[in-house]
Amino acid sequence: MRRSALLPILALLVAFPLVAQDKAKAEAMVKEGIAFLKANGKPAFFGEVNKASGRFHVKPGSSIYLFVYDLKGTILAHGAEPNAIGVNRFNVKDPDGKQYVKENLAMGQQKGGGWVDYKRPNPETRKVEQKTSYLLAEGDVVVGCGVYK
Repeated sequence: MRRSALLPILALLVAFPLVAQDKAKAEAMVKEGIAFLKANGKPAFFGEVNKASGRFHVKPGSSIYLFVYDLKGTILAHGAEPNAIGVNRFNVKDPDGKQYVKENLAMGQQKGGGWVDYKRPNPETRKVEQKTSYLLAEGDVVVGCGVYK
């Protein structure tokens, strides 16, 4: 096999463990966020997600943050786009036409939550990239955290 043909394969082998680690971090952050919500209530939780220095807000050098929707698709808190609070994204589509918010809400409400793949702008690179998010509902909200692939 030619050396140039091996480079993409090697890149995938290196990147796969990193994505798996980031997925574990994303799932852990969702569960940490839900624990914070249960212990401190919605106003404190939403404030912590939205606050630039909050523990669930995107940090320089990282693309992991929490986002929170009500069951109708309205953003209640967002760790990378606090200006989107109050916006209903229920029918929003990604560049491929996927209604990812609708899927996020449905997946989050399943027992144990789950993962949804879609495309979104990466706050670090400012480019639209493939993303996978873990969603889990708590009462009347769905909490999510995703990683870019």
